[in-house]
Order: sequence, then structure tokens, then C-alpha cells
Amino acid sequence: MRILTSLVLLLITTSSFAATFNGKFVQGSFILGKTEPDSEVFVDKKKVKVTFDGFFVFGLDRDRKYDVVITLSKDEIKKKIVKKVFKREYKIQRIDGLEEKKVTPPEEVYERIKRENKWIGEARAINSDLAFFKNNFINPLENAIVTGVYGSQRILNGKPKWPHYGIDFAAEEGTEIKAMLDGVVTLAEPDLFYTGGTLIFDHGHGISTLYMHMKTLMVQKGQKVKQGDVIGTVGSTGRSTGAHLDVRLNWFQVRLDPATVLDIKY
Repeated sequence: MRILTSLVLLLITTSSFAATFNGKFVQGSFILGKTEPDSEVFVDKKKVKVTFDGFFVFGLDRDRKYDVVITLSKDEIKKKIVKKVFKREYKIQRIDGLEEKKVTPPEEVYERIKRENKWIGEARAINSDLAFFKNNFINPLENAIVTGVYGSQRILNGKPKWPHYGIDFAAEEGTEIKAMLDGVVTLAEPDLFYTGGTLIFDHGHGISTLYMHMKTLMVQKGQKVKQGDVIGTVGSTGRSTGAHLDVRLNWFQVRLDPATVLDIKY
């Protein structure tokens, strides 16, 4: 009887050991997961952090072509969840009138670009224990017009370039920008070659947000910022043809669509 009771308890535990997900399994998506506290979670073969209350997070690359495998483990019980990742169609965006050196940089700025890319990569690689990522994001600008979308193939001055990995909001120069989520500033640079005035925030577990082409920065590296705080103003710095804000969302080095966490449609 005791053996039978133990077997029933094991079956109940195994069947209830699972995860729920907030987010669509589509290319470019931010996925928030929830499972049993004190579990181990692997996304594909990468171990991800789990908060004390069971939250974890990951993202799907723009061009991901294969299923995602989430493995849960607790008390010697393992469960594998396989989710199909659906393909998206992306737009083509043509931008003309850029300075030629911004489209094809001269050799003398290669070292500068390499150095700045290293700073950005280091900020995106941070794997802190912050848990702000599990809260809802807010839009950085009010009533702004979306002029550029995630994933679009960009043709700059007639030359095919990297896809766009953010959302562009058109707004008047000097418009105040609000923090989309609580976080810690991990990069604050007023004049990067491509992105001009640039801020990066860490929200925990590899989730970061980037704000680009800003006119003024009102926060500094290491500062803790609350959601809704004014962090700077809209500008047209770096590779830009007019006043706008470009925002990005990353899970480590995986570039995600900010629209999957913001209240916008396009």
C-alpha cells in the first residue's frame, strides 16, 4: 500500500511539473516562462536563470528556422517541452540621403566602430539577477509615429545592408523619452558612430533595452532607473536622416522585436 501511494504521488508530481509561457513562438519574440521554483531550466542547450518564484526568460532570433526545446529539471524529474517556431515575413525599407561615410564607413573609423561594438556587446552580455524583465513594459514615447519596424531588410542609398533590429519612432527633436522598464544603466554614450546618443539598460537574466540617436542623455552608467523616468530626449545623432528614436530589445546577443513587449501594432 505504501509503495502504491508513493507511485501515485510521483505520477501527480510528474504530471504537474510543467511551464507556462507568455509570448508567441514566432521569430523575433520575447518569451516569459513560469515554472516550479528551484527548478533548473535549459533553453536548447543553454542553462537560464530562474527567479525565486519560478520566472525565466528567453528570446527567438529573427531568422530562427528550428523548434525550441525547453528542458525542466527538479528533484531528479525532467521534462522536455518542444515548441514549433513560426516564420515571419519581413518588409523591405529603402532609406536614401544618408552621408556616404555612414553607409560605407572610411577605413580610418574602423577601429572606432570595432571599439564601440565591443562596448555594446559587453553590455548585452550581462547576466544579472535582476528580475525587472517579468514586469510589463511601457512605450518610451507618447503618440509617436512608427516609421521603421523590426526585421525589415534595409537598402541604404541603394545598397543592401543588415536588417533593422528595432522600432523607429518619429518625434520632434527634444521630445522627452521615458524608461520602458525599471533597470540599471550599463552604457551611456553621447556620440557613437552609428547610433549617436545611446543608452543601454539591464533588466536581468540577459534582457536589455537600447535607446539610440538621442540628443541628450539624462542618466549615467551604473544609475538605477524606474519605469517612466525621463532618461533623455529625441535627436538625430549617428546614422540618421531625421529626428527619431530607435529602440531595441535583446536577450543577450539575440535581437528581439520590441513590439512583442510594447503596446504598439504595425
